[in-house]
Amino acid sequence: MLTANSRATHSPYPDELRSILSIRSADESGAWLSNWDQISPSATPLWDLPDAAEALGLARVSLKDEGLRSPLGSFKALGAPIALVRLILRHWHTHGLNPASVLRGEYAEMLANLTVISATDGNHGKALAAAARDIGCQCVIVLHANVSVEREEAIAFYGARIIRIAGSYDESVEHAANLAAENGWHVVSDTSYEGYEAIPRDVMQGYGVIAAEAISQLNRSAASQPVTHVFLQGGVGGLAAGVASYIWEHAGPRRPRFIVVEPEQADCLYQSAIVGYATKATGSVDSVMAGLACGETSPLAWKILERCVDHFMTITDDDAVAAMRSLAKGTDRDAPLVVGESGAAGFAGLSVLMRNPALARQVGLGSESHVLVINTEGATAPGVYGDLVGESAEAVLARQGEWQKSLEH
Repeated sequence: MLTANSRATHSPYPDELRSILSIRSADESGAWLSNWDQISPSATPLWDLPDAAEALGLARVSLKDEGLRSPLGSFKALGAPIALVRLILRHWHTHGLNPASVLRGEYAEMLANLTVISATDGNHGKALAAAARDIGCQCVIVLHANVSVEREEAIAFYGARIIRIAGSYDESVEHAANLAAENGWHVVSDTSYEGYEAIPRDVMQGYGVIAAEAISQLNRSAASQPVTHVFLQGGVGGLAAGVASYIWEHAGPRRPRFIVVEPEQADCLYQSAIVGYATKATGSVDSVMAGLACGETSPLAWKILERCVDHFMTITDDDAVAAMRSLAKGTDRDAPLVVGESGAAGFAGLSVLMRNPALARQVGLGSESHVLVINTEGATAPGVYGDLVGESAEAVLARQGEWQKSLEH
């Protein structure tokens, strides 16, 4: 399903939104993150996919590969550590703490009694657990019923205490908030709610690093054709807001069109676009796209998205799996890519639209379009990835290495 957002504007980036997310804050976050050894010191790849573009009837498709951002395997490595650092700087504001030193664990003794907690579908919790371990504080992670054991074990590896509940993601968010209130812990969530906006804002600021790198890489590209469309994953809206706000502030009124994609059974952003305010999903919220299986829109993210996302759409789990397989296969000119279940959503949404000429025309997609999609995760659940793609992530990466060598000859 596809719906246009009548509230979207192609105006200059508004000052009232700059107080929430800005290029300045995102760039500052990126500078701090460069001191954390869980983040790659170099920019993640921006792959050109000429065969995919030709098959879809587009001028160009560019894919930003966040699966290679960190050993943690996803873009979430950019959000949780920044939110935790900014939380610590606020609470110990008289101590003159250095953000880089915080990330390197140089204040671990002072922070040993600090406990942070969050609900998660997997990737945010893993990033928070890793940051807490390296900084030197305690971490508790609440998991809902649909989070796989494989993802649970990946979080526990970083030393977090795991609490399981029988309910949904949104119930896990509520449970984490209650535990924090009872125990004097601090919630570090990427989901905002009434009275809780500072930390989700900090999480989103970290995601601006993706946009900053992509803009720089595109500017250096031999093909100078500007990006006309950007496809972004849904979830609660944090990634989309963090990336879209940066690109919008940078490009101003000439910004590209933004299209947000989410699972049809976790359609909280799609429904928000219809009613005009942050609301809940209408479906079961259980999706193979685990990182996007969110039932309620972040009100803070919605303040950004309602002003700049031109279209919202939903896809099926089968659409996502087909995209994973297509990207893993590669071609003579397109590198084989390891793209996780949620990471495939943007490319899947693009593919769905291009199979339907009427829908493609509705969003202005055609033979002159240059589309940017973001792979938000690699094989963060390797067993699930192998089952869905029919090939291990290691095997795909090996073929990618062979593909790159073939270009050198």
